[in-house]
Amino acid sequence: MLLKMYPENPNPRHVQMVVDCLNDGGIIIYPTDTVYGMGCNIFKTKSVERIAQIKNVKLDKANFSFICSDLKHISDYTKPFGNSIYKLMKKTLPGPFTYILNANNNVPKLFQSKKKTVGIRIPDNNIILEIVRQLGNPILTTSIYDDDDIIEYTTDPELIYEKYQDIVDIVIDGGYGDNDPSTVVDCTGNEFVVLRQGKGILDEHL
Repeated sequence: MLLKMYPENPNPRHVQMVVDCLNDGGIIIYPTDTVYGMGCNIFKTKSVERIAQIKNVKLDKANFSFICSDLKHISDYTKPFGNSIYKLMKKTLPGPFTYILNANNNVPKLFQSKKKTVGIRIPDNNIILEIVRQLGNPILTTSIYDDDDIIEYTTDPELIYEKYQDIVDIVIDGGYGDNDPSTVVDCTGNEFVVLRQGKGILDEHL
């Protein structure tokens, strides 16, 4: 199903349809403030395994991240972190960053790499944030890649739908996406380390 939604004012009925789909183990594709993402309810094991298959990666090497709705939500799934990390996240989120933090026991074992860390996103996109709020727990997130080596990410939701309509349950059309991914920052050591430079510029916030 291709579902048109508007970031300024997501239709509550449509939001509920997506939440029901996620609770039933469905997989969705949705807009963020960077590239379009694919995701599912983090507590639906079979759905997580399906996404790993779609992406052709082994789960223990997948590096999937979570989308949370706010900073309090993040602390439900991570070990306590220092004031400097909290301040940085408060300045930059919602925004185009993925922060790698130490995971706590609320993170399903499926996601716990040997390092016991988890990537956290709060995108600046009202559609996906409202869905996560209504769902009540994070969703897994992974970027939608294009097969074209020149254009790394697909930005047109109708083309995404053409490609994935038989693979996922709902594609949300929230308008054109970006083709710059989030900036990934490792916060598990003594210093912030940028693992992937994307749309977010960390230096502007330090």
